[in-house]
Amino acid sequence: MFTGIVQGVATIQTITDVNGIRTFEIEFPAGFCADLQIGASIAIDGVCLTVTEMLSETRVKFDVMLQSMLITTLGSCVAGDRVNAERAAKDGAEIGGHPLSGHVDFCASVLEIRQFEDNYCIRMGAPLHWMRYIFPKGYIALNGTSLTISEVNKEVGWFEVWLIPETRRMTTFELKNAGSAINVEIERGTQVVVDTVRATLEEKLGILLPALEALLIKNGIDVNLLAAPASENGTRHE
Repeated sequence: MFTGIVQGVATIQTITDVNGIRTFEIEFPAGFCADLQIGASIAIDGVCLTVTEMLSETRVKFDVMLQSMLITTLGSCVAGDRVNAERAAKDGAEIGGHPLSGHVDFCASVLEIRQFEDNYCIRMGAPLHWMRYIFPKGYIALNGTSLTISEVNKEVGWFEVWLIPETRRMTTFELKNAGSAINVEIERGTQVVVDTVRATLEEKLGILLPALEALLIKNGIDVNLLAAPASENGTRHE
């Protein structure tokens, strides 16, 4: 498990492909790999990877299977790319963000970046079928960073997050621009609640559910809001 609090920015040194497996050699900041063991988990841009070899005190090797490359941005990475890194949470560790599995759901594209003095806003586009799990003031993880969603447009398919200077300093977001791909992991609790409510409505209403959804949409109401949390608590980068 991870917390979504990025602990450092690492650099991909080499990438090799053998028999459908892509191997990354990644250089980490000094001290990041202290007591790291083979088999340990590290989130790289939000993707949970397993340490396969310790090359030095700061350089580590990982193997990535085809499915992960297809779903995440790791399939398009090149040597020299910088990535967000977080080690797996330890028992009793403070969770400053929210619990993450490191299992990316989809890639989203940066639509727009706006900056107002030290305030930094990123608008992300997302497939409409994933928007049902995205709510204002809810949790979301972008490239392994726990963030708060500020604005959402479910009809068009975008959401926004705001970054404070500390988040930008500790992550790679300032290297992104319009068109950049970002790994997204939705908050699992929200997904479970939304899917449970939808399954219950489908069971109770059957063929009437599409008609109800159409009526709610006509009146500016999202049926998934029935499952949305009234408020979000906790702290994270944002």
